[in-house]
Amino acid sequence: MNVLPPPEEKAAYVERMFARIARGYDRVNRVMTFGLDQGWRRKVVEYVAPPVNGHALDVGTGTGDFLPELAAWAREGIVIGVDFTVPMMRAGQPKIADLTANGRAFFIAGDALQLPFPDNTFDSITTGFVLRNVVDIPAALREMYRVARPGAMMACLEVARPRNPIVRWGHRLYFEQVVPWIGALLGGDRRAYTYLPQSARLFPSPDRLAEMMREAGWRYVFYRLYGLGAVAIHVGAKV
Repeated sequence: MNVLPPPEEKAAYVERMFARIARGYDRVNRVMTFGLDQGWRRKVVEYVAPPVNGHALDVGTGTGDFLPELAAWAREGIVIGVDFTVPMMRAGQPKIADLTANGRAFFIAGDALQLPFPDNTFDSITTGFVLRNVVDIPAALREMYRVARPGAMMACLEVARPRNPIVRWGHRLYFEQVVPWIGALLGGDRRAYTYLPQSARLFPSPDRLAEMMREAGWRYVFYRLYGLGAVAIHVGAKV
C-alpha cells in the first residue's frame, strides 16, 4: 500500500497526519525505537552543546522532546521549539510547563522553510526526524543556517539505511511491516505509520545529506551512525 502523497500535496498531508497522531506520538516512538530515541536526542544536544546563557532552537519540534534537554544545557538561556502542527505542540506542553512558567522554553508555530526569526538569532539548532517530511530539504537547511549565529552548531537526527545487508533486510522488514501495526495498536493510525517508513526509503543517504548541508553553507560537517546504522546524526557549524 503506497501512501506517499504527490510533492505538491506533501506539506498539507504531513500536517494533517501529525495532527491525527499527536496524542499517541510519544508512546509509539518509545515502543518502535525500543526507547533508544531518547538517547539519540541526548547525543544530538551534546553535539550542539548550547551555551549556558544561549538561545537554542529545535526545528520541527513536534511534542518538544528536545526542549528539556536543550534547557538543561542553556540553564540561563531560552529554548524554542517551532513546528507547523499545532496539535503536536499542544500535546507536548506538559513537558515544558515549568520551563515556560519561568520564561525559559516556548513553542512557536512556524514553517521549517520560512522560520519566523531574524538572521543570526540562535547559538544551537537541533532537528529530529523532520527533514524527510519537508518539501524542500536544501531550503530547510538554508533557513537553519540563516537563523544561526556565527559559531553556532547544528545537529540533525534522521533515518538511515544499515550498511550490513542482513541488518538492512531485518530493519526494512521491521520498519515496513511491523511498525505500521505498532502504530495501529498504540496510535490508532496504521496509515500514518505506513507513510513514515515509505518516506524514509526516499530520504537521501547520510553522505548525500552531508553534501546538502555543505551546499547550504554549513562547515566542518560530519555524521555518526547509531542504532546499527538505522539512524544518523549529522553535525555542522556556521563560521
